[in-house]
Amino acid sequence: MYQLIAPQDLTDRLLDLAFSEDIGDGDHTTLSCIPADAMGQSHLLIKESGILAGIEVAREVFQRFDPDLRMEVYIGDGAAVKPGDIPMKVSGRVQSLLQTERLMLNIMQRMSGIATMTRRYVNAVAGTKTRILDTRKTTPGMRMLEKEAVRIGGGTNHRIGLFDMILLKDNHVDFAGGITAAIDRARAYCAEKGKDLKIEIEVRNFDELLEVLNHGGVDRIMLDNFSVPDTRKAVAMINGQCEVESSGGITMETLRDYAECGVDFISIGALTHSVKGLDMSFKAC
Repeated sequence: MYQLIAPQDLTDRLLDLAFSEDIGDGDHTTLSCIPADAMGQSHLLIKESGILAGIEVAREVFQRFDPDLRMEVYIGDGAAVKPGDIPMKVSGRVQSLLQTERLMLNIMQRMSGIATMTRRYVNAVAGTKTRILDTRKTTPGMRMLEKEAVRIGGGTNHRIGLFDMILLKDNHVDFAGGITAAIDRARAYCAEKGKDLKIEIEVRNFDELLEVLNHGGVDRIMLDNFSVPDTRKAVAMINGQCEVESSGGITMETLRDYAECGVDFISIGALTHSVKGLDMSFKAC
């Protein structure tokens, strides 16, 4: 049986695996040409405009590998950065600086790319009540870091995994025997297990939406692949009875139109599944 692991435990396991796959039985390049007692300093150099994310995870990388490394931070997570900015400097053993460089950069580039993308989506719906949600379309093993990057960028985590919310999607509905059966089983399960979980259900058309509204028993309705006009009509039908989320096929070009329909949330898989890392480097100084 799967046992729930605390977020920090997952980060620790990720770092252990990352060091293991990168260093193996030793960084022979560094060990062969850098004396063990050589001391130095490196700085993080930003090469592309965006939103910085991952500074605090970088601190964990350095401290986990070599507690004697000293990190000075000048720009924190969530700040806008531009080419030439130096968010941090790290001093200590040169061998340690070289062996932690790539892992730190891999994490910070990806987290900063996600935070940058998220900020663009958040800015695009500014002035509406709509919040931008992430999804479970994350890199296996890196979910905690990627979802933290979404938060740093101003977005909202939809759910962390399968354990902290009930989301009845199309396959659940079909396998359960329909909308009503899926809702009833979910509610009965929560009562039996003593779990206080929000229940969300995905609807694909107005017939399913009407069935949900007539039956009740959910906290949020996800409108899957509804057009903008149909979304506006659906929001009017729901009329505040529960939260409303739009999902599926929404782009930066159509995002504002969906938000102006009055939905509470828009979920965007692209925040994590197809983002470009922010360009940066870690150089001796």
